[in-house]
Amino acid sequence: MKEAISASVKNGSSLVIDGFTHLICFAAGHEIIRQGIKDLTAIRLTPDLVYDQLIEAGCVKKLVFSWAGNPGVGSLHALRRRGEANSPQRLELDEYSHFGLLSRFLAASAGLPFWPLNNYFGGDIAQANPAIKTVQCPYTGQTLATVPALHPDVAIIHCQRADVEGNAQVWGLLGSQKEVAFAARKVIVVAEQIVPTEVIRRDPNRTVVPGIIVSHVVHEPWGCHPSFVQGFYDRDNDFYVKWEDISRQPETYQAYLQEFVYGVKDRQEYLKKLESGLLDKLRAKPRMSEGVDYGY
Repeated sequence: MKEAISASVKNGSSLVIDGFTHLICFAAGHEIIRQGIKDLTAIRLTPDLVYDQLIEAGCVKKLVFSWAGNPGVGSLHALRRRGEANSPQRLELDEYSHFGLLSRFLAASAGLPFWPLNNYFGGDIAQANPAIKTVQCPYTGQTLATVPALHPDVAIIHCQRADVEGNAQVWGLLGSQKEVAFAARKVIVVAEQIVPTEVIRRDPNRTVVPGIIVSHVVHEPWGCHPSFVQGFYDRDNDFYVKWEDISRQPETYQAYLQEFVYGVKDRQEYLKKLESGLLDKLRAKPRMSEGVDYGY
């Protein structure tokens, strides 16, 4: 992880750590904080705790997003503090709807300059965001909203398994992994397991990101805690609830970062600091999916 982040994420980079409640790579976010990388444009449909930690650590200059919060609990307090008009460390904010931001990735992944949407005419987001424009459909004459293509410098994609070439397989709840990976200039794949390529080829439909677009492959078991990875470990819901009190005050927030991010050298040391028995409690119980016959 240290090598992949150092080689790909630089001061001023635009970055996506993808995943939708599932497969959110906290390990990558923590390594970015430890390396002291600054002035990032942090992009994510649903920035939650890992992006809030990047913000609190002073890594983020601009946030491009469509919704932000601690899922099921409340606010992101570092984002709130730096989102206020009178904040001396105020963030630049670039807001879209979920589908609007996804459409920026769709345009980039398809090699198009923009993406049209039959959207944005019932609210105020377009009035607040000058990047959302309109175009007249050449076939129907209908006025459509448009959003520009978005090419992040780096996309970090966590998956259940990958081979050494970076062919990454995902199952369970999907985010925008495919669209983000094809839109990005560099892709870091982080995997719970590294498996032989023949394992990947036996189940090709699960391959969301092909190795030909991948720059780095990282083997990082438990890399998503407190998020979850289907088939490996459950979401640490207690952590998300506790985070409300930890993150509400800058002093307790910084104490957490000092102990669990700056105070460890890597993910393995982080895991050792978690409460005894927690990993066993979160470890997934088997629930196998039936295989299919790919013969012809």
